[in-house]
Amino acid sequence: MISRIAFAVGLIACVIAVPAIAADRNVDLINKASKSIKGLYASRVSVNSWQENIVKGDPIKPGETQTVDVDDGSGACKFDFKAVFTDGSEAVNENVDVCQVSSITYH
Repeated sequence: MISRIAFAVGLIACVIAVPAIAADRNVDLINKASKSIKGLYASRVSVNSWQENIVKGDPIKPGETQTVDVDDGSGACKFDFKAVFTDGSEAVNENVDVCQVSSITYH
C-alpha cells in the first residue's frame, strides 16, 4: 500500500513539473560581436511591433552573456529578436523557437 501511495505522489509531482519546464522562456544572449549590445527587443512572430528593451542594466559587452526572459504570458514559443548595438547597427533573428533554443549568439 505504501508503494502505491509513493508511486501516486511521484506521478503527481511529474505532472506538476512538466508545465514549469514547458513554460521556460529564458534565453542566453551571447555577444561575440566586436561592439556592445545596448538593446534587445523581442516580439511574438504574430505581432508587428517590437516590445520593450529586455537588456537589463549596462550594455552587453563583447564576450559577455546575459540571460533574458522572453515570456510574455501568452504561452507562445516563436519570437523575433532585434539586437541594437552601441554604434546604432542592428541584427534581426526571425522565428526563433525559445521553447527549443536556449541561446542566441550575435557575431
